[in-house]
Amino acid sequence: MRTVMGVWRWRRNPLRRPTDLVEAWVAFAALVCLLVVAPAVGCLAGIRVDSTLQQAAREQQQERYLVPATVVRRAPASLAGASADPSAQQQAPERTPIVASWTAPDGSPHEGTVPAAEEPPRPGDRFRIWTDTHGRVVGQPLDPSSASFHAGVAGLAAAICAAVLVETVRRLVVRRLMHRRYICLDRAWAAAGPDWGRAGAGS
Repeated sequence: MRTVMGVWRWRRNPLRRPTDLVEAWVAFAALVCLLVVAPAVGCLAGIRVDSTLQQAAREQQQERYLVPATVVRRAPASLAGASADPSAQQQAPERTPIVASWTAPDGSPHEGTVPAAEEPPRPGDRFRIWTDTHGRVVGQPLDPSSASFHAGVAGLAAAICAAVLVETVRRLVVRRLMHRRYICLDRAWAAAGPDWGRAGAGS
């Protein structure tokens, strides 16, 4: 509202300089962008990211399976995580590495090093792991609610970036206008200065 009143005040003010009106309109345009454009950018970005993540979540849920596994023995420290998928290791908590055996959804038997489901791991214990169709260990599929949360964060970040960009442009324009005002003032000072104190100069 203050920006709108500033634009109205500078419409026909006798003290108005051309740069004053330009600055007022720039401030008004920046306000509109902050209130309309930035939220729209954030909304569109959030929708796009959510669509992508939801598609990824659906694909992961169709391609990843929770299968039973059996503890065979503890794994040597040098082989810890050697056969596990990196995404699975990132999502799993720090646990004792073990050698386990499992049967893939396609029926093929597998044995490899995975994190223990319980501590301490005992041979013969059964637990479940996520694998793909061919039995390779993978991470837990993305949850739709988590996908929506990440999309919301991305949309908020996009809106903030748009708002920062608008404010940066506004400040650069105002800075340029201020520089132009100083140049005009210096010229006016240089033109009027030599006549100061002269008889009949009107000063």
